[in-house]
Amino acid sequence: MPGVEIRTDAALEWQLKRTEQEATTSEVKQSIADVIAHMHSGQEKNRRGGQALLRLLEQARLRASEENEWDIVCLLHEAHGYATGRILKPDFDERYRLIKDGKRRDSLQNFVAGTLSRTLQFISEAGNEYLAEHPDADTSDLLNYVSALGEDAQLLDAPGDTPGRYRVVRGRAELAAWLQRTLSDRVDLDTTEIENPAEIARRLARSPKALTILAQDTDGQSVFKLAELKQRSDTLTEIRKLVDDPTAGEGALQDALYNQPWIFGGRFVEAATRRSLVDGDELDIPLIRADGALHVVELKRALNLSGIVKRHRNAWVPTAEVHDAVGQAINYLAGLDEERQRISEEFGLETKRASATVVIGHPKLHPNVPEHELNEALRTLNTHTNRVEVLTYPELLDNAVRALGNTPTP
Repeated sequence: MPGVEIRTDAALEWQLKRTEQEATTSEVKQSIADVIAHMHSGQEKNRRGGQALLRLLEQARLRASEENEWDIVCLLHEAHGYATGRILKPDFDERYRLIKDGKRRDSLQNFVAGTLSRTLQFISEAGNEYLAEHPDADTSDLLNYVSALGEDAQLLDAPGDTPGRYRVVRGRAELAAWLQRTLSDRVDLDTTEIENPAEIARRLARSPKALTILAQDTDGQSVFKLAELKQRSDTLTEIRKLVDDPTAGEGALQDALYNQPWIFGGRFVEAATRRSLVDGDELDIPLIRADGALHVVELKRALNLSGIVKRHRNAWVPTAEVHDAVGQAINYLAGLDEERQRISEEFGLETKRASATVVIGHPKLHPNVPEHELNEALRTLNTHTNRVEVLTYPELLDNAVRALGNTPTP
């Protein structure tokens, strides 16, 4: 077992000596004596271990099986497990107390009892606090809370201003899991490799100043963007809730999306500060592409529409509401083309190569239409509108989720 630290101590020697006494055949006794002799072949007062110890234990175990001394086989197997760390010392000591002096170690029993008592008391207090804050919670909610609290407890910290006290921060395990996933996938990072992402994630999440650590930690150079990615992920969650709200109007959707140009794709660097560039036209969201050209986003309702596709012969085609929205976007582009010289001089914006995106509708409007067929109908329309692209809100958000390196929720 290369790489495993071999443990050899007084407890192992005591167990082997008593095992040798229990053996009945001379061959088995000699093989166990060889193990003990190896342990004493090192420097004075230092027991010798290493791979050689494991090989001798395995040979003794084999010899015992050949002699049908199965009790000895079991004892040697456990000695091997203790030497390799598969059996913990408290368990080993307690298991072989009868081989030693036969006295039970009450300290271990008291330690387990005290730990269990304090743990159950903590769970009781935490559960009462949760139920006081959530009077409508059921048994499942309480159990989920306690389970999540247990995961967070693995990442507790010790505040410097309160020596001897520890703190469990809610949500820390979730943050650690997210950090590990992002580190493992190397999302939006410039480094070529990250060593042990689980340990880095746990260390960063355990810090009470996680954002500072992300910037200053030696590993922070490779994960500096994680805070922004987490914020963007949370933003998408909130916007998706709004999109799924049938009462949400265009104004609410515009407010939520206006300062999030990254949702529309990496080719946009910012939102233009001025929405009215042509008399009579006010753009919902004017974006600036990386090449400096303007891009117009026209937002319509997600739900509370009559529909965005209809059946025509043997195919789904966009409805009049979609065509009207596309026509409106084309009119915006035409106006920008006509005023491109003035707009360039007054606002420094390039509109000659302007393009547009129309975001409209939701697959929930058509529960009997497979979502991929609905999207395909809009893509077919896009191939015939050179400068205008049409997307549903879920498709827009799913594209943004993929850009963060995640998988969209079905």
